[in-house]
Amino acid sequence: MPKDTDFVRFDPAFGTRFVLTIDTEEEFDWSKPLDRTSHGLDHVPRLAKFQQFCEGLNIVPIYLIDYPVANDPRAAEVLGEAVKAGRAEVGVQLHPWVSPPHDETLNVHNSFAGNLPAELERAKFRKLRDTIEHAFGTAPLIYRAGRYGIGPATASILSECGVAIDTSVRSRFDYSASGGPNFRDLPLRPWWIDKRDGLIEMPLTTVFWGLLRKQGQRIYPALWRVPRLRGALARLGLLERIPLTPEGVTLEEAIKGIDMALDDQVPILVFSFHSPSLRPGLTPYVRDETALDEFYDWWRGVFAYLAKRGVKPTHVSEIIAAAQV
Repeated sequence: MPKDTDFVRFDPAFGTRFVLTIDTEEEFDWSKPLDRTSHGLDHVPRLAKFQQFCEGLNIVPIYLIDYPVANDPRAAEVLGEAVKAGRAEVGVQLHPWVSPPHDETLNVHNSFAGNLPAELERAKFRKLRDTIEHAFGTAPLIYRAGRYGIGPATASILSECGVAIDTSVRSRFDYSASGGPNFRDLPLRPWWIDKRDGLIEMPLTTVFWGLLRKQGQRIYPALWRVPRLRGALARLGLLERIPLTPEGVTLEEAIKGIDMALDDQVPILVFSFHSPSLRPGLTPYVRDETALDEFYDWWRGVFAYLAKRGVKPTHVSEIIAAAQV
């Protein structure tokens, strides 16, 4: 848990900002056991349309790229020019089960990279980072562990490799039941993991909304095994957990989440989604072309509301420049 002195202070001119992060990854069946080969990359050309959409709104998206995507020449073809021109940024997203070297047993525990031996986690990260740098001609400065699976060696690996921002922490979520980390009580404000080497933690933004939201961190975990009660509390306006993502969150809910984050004075609102949602039928969230249209409308509504609230977009290089050491 960070201390008050660990929180990043930003240049006052920076104000309140938001970032758009995309878990840019292979397609696979989320309901089946993980494996190294049963995946696709059919949605990769769809990244071009989303990039064009963002450019039309002067937003610099951050593509957190995993190994199968980094090795697909189409990814660099559709995003390379935008990255080179600063209209997009690339980072690292490590899915250990599809990232070489494949020296670990394939199981759920090892799908969290932070559970691997430190040298294996380091080798996988370096191989992926180098692959991304070769494909896009720039060294990635931001990282998200696949399945949010950071561990005790992750910070030192990132620092030694020159990464400036980790965005693996998903505050208000607990993955310990399946062997992952527990982020339930971690804050939403960015903090220094390693101030000497310039490594910042920038958590994904999830807030509680409702009359009981101040007690959310205590109440919500107790309701995990009672989904009907969670739903009832949300419908009654008492308590709802809202992550800032179009996946499973309505525009109305997202606007409530933005309001709560601003009320809590979160300096950077972190939005995210999985890139396979850009092609219908590849995730549970976008089943058909109508749902894809609604997906883009969700972003239009969110961006318009952020502008109304005076929240401007930002990206990695601006965040690094604005952080006061």
